Amino acid sequence: MKKQISVIKNFRVIAFSEGISYLVLLLIAMPLKYAFKIPEPVKYFGWLHGVLFVLYGILLLQAFIVLKWSFVKTLVAFLVSLIPFGTFWLETKLKKEQVELESK
Repeated sequence: MKKQISVIKNFRVIAFSEGISYLVLLLIAMPLKYAFKIPEPVKYFGWLHGVLFVLYGILLLQAFIVLKWSFVKTLVAFLVSLIPFGTFWLETKLKKEQVELESK
């Protein structure tokens, strides 16, 4: 049970962080690059977002295995990572799941 709670907590942190990095990349870094010809933010936030996205994928696989998520639930969790604000929606669902695990 502790391992399950740990997995979901870690996944929530990375999901939130990945969502923030995605928004910064899309809403700040990309406009700076294309509107103002300042490419550096895309380089650094793109790299950060890439690392967080890989961690998201690894922790998603861990959640699939440890939490015994269905393939559909795992696929939805992957797909929402591609949509701006999607990981914030997922994070609220994960918080409810974490509360349920902690109450057992």
